[in-house]
Amino acid sequence: MERFIRNDQLNEISNQTQILLNGYSTVNDLNVLHALRGLVKDKVTGLFTDLTVSQEGMLEAIEAIRDPEQAEDFLSGLEPYVIPFPQLTEAKLKKLFPKVKKLKIPDLLELNETNLSYLGWNDYGQERKYLVIEREGKLTGLKGRFTPSNKKGICAICHSFSEIGMFMSESKKSQQGTYVNRGNYVCQDSMVCNARIKGLERLHDFQERMKS
Repeated sequence: MERFIRNDQLNEISNQTQILLNGYSTVNDLNVLHALRGLVKDKVTGLFTDLTVSQEGMLEAIEAIRDPEQAEDFLSGLEPYVIPFPQLTEAKLKKLFPKVKKLKIPDLLELNETNLSYLGWNDYGQERKYLVIEREGKLTGLKGRFTPSNKKGICAICHSFSEIGMFMSESKKSQQGTYVNRGNYVCQDSMVCNARIKGLERLHDFQERMKS
């Protein structure tokens, strides 16, 4: 069984499934529903660039969904095909953050790697947030000061309306020998963020901005 679906792609498939369900609960025009089914199918299959015949057929089954029970069965059937985030150990995390002397390690045993597009956790005592991002087979660690906000806003990573905080990283300008701060608002709870992220572009853009 080949895994071919990322967590963010499954989130978008779930989103498209809900759009289809909403259509069936509010629209009576059969022509409109037919067009909606085609649009949803195209958006789902368009998330992938190299599908096998069986994989494409598996995703195109979304067109047959008419009610929440069918939607649940469809999404449950996709879960075994989700690519897990690389498994991490305490030693690997410490290697990603070598300058942090007392790194607070998250509970790795509680993680479900298939629910992760990235790993993120907070150390409120040190006012820090840590992110581990996998890109092209390479793991990168980002750390920054984290200040929770007292209001909701748009997260720079998942682009959803959420409880956010300011993530501020410090990077060195090699020529001038000075440091610059770069920041943006992200979800306070990274697991909530992982459940809402529907693409990796903003995650990778955030990574580039924070480390440059």
